[in-house]
Amino acid sequence: MGSEPGGGGGSGSGSSGSGGVGEERRAALLRRITEEGGFAYVSSAEKAACGDLRAAEAAREMAWEQLHSGPWHAVVPAWRDAYAMACLHVAELRAGAGDRREALRALDMGLIMGGPLLRGELDAAVERIAAEGSEKRREEEEKGDAERWREELAKNQNLEEVLQALPKKSLSCKIIEKRSSMSLETFISDHFLRESPVVISGCIDHWPARTKWKDIEYLKGIAGDRTVPVEVGKNYLCTEWKQELITFSQFLERIWCTDCPANLTYLAQHPLFDQVVGRKYIRLYPASVSDDLYPHAESMLHNTSQVDLDNIDSEEFPRVENLDFMDCILDEGEMLYIPPKWWHYVRSLSPSFSVSFWWSAMSPSSSERT
Repeated sequence: MGSEPGGGGGSGSGSSGSGGVGEERRAALLRRITEEGGFAYVSSAEKAACGDLRAAEAAREMAWEQLHSGPWHAVVPAWRDAYAMACLHVAELRAGAGDRREALRALDMGLIMGGPLLRGELDAAVERIAAEGSEKRREEEEKGDAERWREELAKNQNLEEVLQALPKKSLSCKIIEKRSSMSLETFISDHFLRESPVVISGCIDHWPARTKWKDIEYLKGIAGDRTVPVEVGKNYLCTEWKQELITFSQFLERIWCTDCPANLTYLAQHPLFDQVVGRKYIRLYPASVSDDLYPHAESMLHNTSQVDLDNIDSEEFPRVENLDFMDCILDEGEMLYIPPKWWHYVRSLSPSFSVSFWWSAMSPSSSERT
């Protein structure tokens, strides 16, 4: 995930602004912000560069307000870069005062919300601060977390317990074919060109993540204090659905807490879906039955069904219950190929991590350029 300021105090040493090119970029940005009427921001940014934390925070707040002054597409790009610059100043000064956690949060916010101009400096800053090591946690707390994590991952629900938690007819229609270590040629001819789902095993056994991601101390050590955007709620059509920015450690806490469905938290979205840790149930419907899944009419939700498979309203959606589908339980180390435009339902059966790969056919013009 990221990179820079650190050790020193005051205006900070390191790559952030120390170099002719970096200084020229920042100076040009301040001139652009002045042209946009951001005189107060420029004044605060100049004070921040001299070591004034209050001025750095003020500059960040001013830029933040500009980012939320209207629709995202209407935000002046220079203000996104200005926000990134302010985040760098805050991080430098926080790190210099020994507040590593807040420094990383400032940098992550710069990466998430800032423009591209200073992204290299933000990345360098995260790498530098992260390399200094995590703040020490109480030893007994880490042991407790690690033990609880291992217990959750070791749980292996039997099929009867799994079926009780899944939608009706699960694992009773057509099970997705599973194949071991097939060649690329076989995958393309038998599944990719035919748009046929398949579960492939034996292809990611060599990934270090297969073992490292089962160690919660390792995960917290490399990314625990990093800020990540998450989705909270069963799905984004639920009234309680929302987006949040939390630390990766907080995310790890949430994914093993199943007491509150409204607090279900996700980091991501899938055509090749690799199950690294844990297990998931996945159901697929072909593109040919799209109309029978009652997609939303709104353009932004046209690829989302109105149907809640966990609680189907047969009167409102009468055609759903008799649709054919394919499904499977995706175990650790397996990959699932989901053809384009197929509909998917996913449910975790344990704390789990997956990695998704998206790709599209390359046009002749783009292939000529590569």
